[in-house]
Parts: sequence; structure tokens; C-alpha cells
Amino acid sequence: MPVRPVGAAEGLHLPSVLLVGRLRDAMLGTGPVGTVPPPAGMRAALVRAVKDYDACRYDRLADTLPGVIGAGHALGEVGAVTLAEAYNLVTRIMIKLGDERLGWVAADRARALAETTGAALAAGEAARNLAVLARRAGWHDQAAQVAVSAAEDEMLHGDDPGRSAERGLLVMSAAYTAAHAGDRAGMRELTRQAAAIAAGLGERVLLREHGGGFGPAAVQLHLISAEYTAGDPAAAVAAARALSPRSLPTVERQARYYTDLARAYGMWERRDQCLQALLAAERIAPDETRARPAVREMVSQLLVSGRTSAQLRGLAARCRIR
Repeated sequence: MPVRPVGAAEGLHLPSVLLVGRLRDAMLGTGPVGTVPPPAGMRAALVRAVKDYDACRYDRLADTLPGVIGAGHALGEVGAVTLAEAYNLVTRIMIKLGDERLGWVAADRARALAETTGAALAAGEAARNLAVLARRAGWHDQAAQVAVSAAEDEMLHGDDPGRSAERGLLVMSAAYTAAHAGDRAGMRELTRQAAAIAAGLGERVLLREHGGGFGPAAVQLHLISAEYTAGDPAAAVAAARALSPRSLPTVERQARYYTDLARAYGMWERRDQCLQALLAAERIAPDETRARPAVREMVSQLLVSGRTSAQLRGLAARCRIR
């Protein structure tokens, strides 16, 4: 019997579905309009939203982030920089949850707002998100060009550590695109460049609000997914063994570690290790793990590729796969 994921109507109660729906309404202006806070209040709400994202609290994020979007549009120019940063966060959410139509809209709005206001870090992050979306569309040349061009832009050069960190994030994005294009040597060279930037910044984690931030551990986490994407799951597992997930700064990044490790084990046909990594991710971030299309795809594949177990069937049930 084929495995079938839960339908939209059956999943309406899921925190991820609620989050996407409320963000869509905020972006379209079709949701309820609450009291518009002053700019300082909008900034404080965005800080809370980033913390909720880092902790994978989708139910709370559904309450905080749509209000930031609505307030930004109501405040106009005075809220433009914060709104650009909010749209960058929305883009990351949509990429993670597989709604790339809204992701493109959010990324383009973030880029336009950042460029209009001269917000260098927000502009760099918008470019990185656009590169991710282009890569996922299969436009590898364009994805690499967007990331590399932004990294080379003078706005991200100079002595400011934050701008150097954003440049490092963009170089990592270009490396991941090289992996998708099958260029293992290019991926590893670009990863070395990102590692050199991180080493120059010390052991600090910078730009934590940009998807967990940038530092040596972020580069090593990136290498796990880059290696299996380039076709070497054994190297990906080796990269994972060289990194303690506890060294990663947020719940979201720790869950990413285990889902990337699961993907590597799955490619390596190590079904038991794949399942255990998925269960570890679920223990850390249940809402996110159960909602991510990449995880659901792995669970579905495990169900049809060999003998099942009570653990696997339980995970499938919690992911609404049957």
C-alpha cells in the first residue's frame, strides 16, 4: 500500500500550517489588523520572533511574526529596516516548510526594502535567501552568481565583524550550490574560504538572528549537508562526527544537525542510523521535525524500503504519514 502524507484539511491544526497561513494573510493584508506598535515595539516583537524561530516554537511564532509584518507595512518608512529583517525570517521559514511561492515574495520584498534603506546586513541576507530559492529551483548558475556577487559587494567589506560574517554565510551558500551542481572540489574550496573567514573572527557566533549565525561550528554544520549533496555520504558522516551538536547555538541548528545526519545515513543505506538521527531531531524540535518536507520524505522512504519497526511507525504517525 502506498504511503500517503496527511492532506491539508487534516493538518489544519498543525502549528506549521497555522504559521504559514497567518504569514500569508499578513503578507497579503487579508488578516486582522491589530494595534500598530511604535517602531521600538515592532523591533522588540521581531526579537521575540527570532527567538521563537531559533527554539522551533511554531505556535508562538504564529502569534508574533505576522504582527511584525502588519506593523511594518502600517509604519511605512520608519519601520522599513525591521520589516526587511522580518521578511528575511519569513523567507527562511517558507524555505524550511516547502512553501517556496511565498518564499520568493518574501525574499524579493526583503531585498527591495534593504536596498532602499541601505541596510547592508539585511541586503546580504536577502541575497542569500534568493540564492537558496534559485538553487532549489535548479538554477545553479544564477544561485552561485547571486551569492558570490553579494559576497564581493563592497557593502560587506571592511572591518565590521558582522559584515564579514554575512560574507561568510554567502560563501557557504555558494559552496552548497557547487555541491548541488556536482562540483565537489569547488564545494570544498569555497567551504575552506568560509572556514578561513570564521577563523579570522575567532570562536564567536555572529549574526545569530540570521538562521543561527556564523562561526566555525556553522561552517562544519554546512559541510555535513554539502558532502552528502555532492555525493559522499561517508564524508558527511565524518564531518558530523567532528562536530558536537551541543556546540550549535540554537535548537533549530541542533535539529538541523540531526536531520542532515539522517539524510547522510539514508543515502548510505544505513536505515537504523537514519531513523535514530530522525528521532533525535524530533526530541529536540518536534514541531519542526514533523513538519519539514525533507523529513517526511525520509520517513516515507524508510517505510517502503525495508522492514518497519514500532519506532518508525510511531514517527510516521506523528508526522501524519500513513
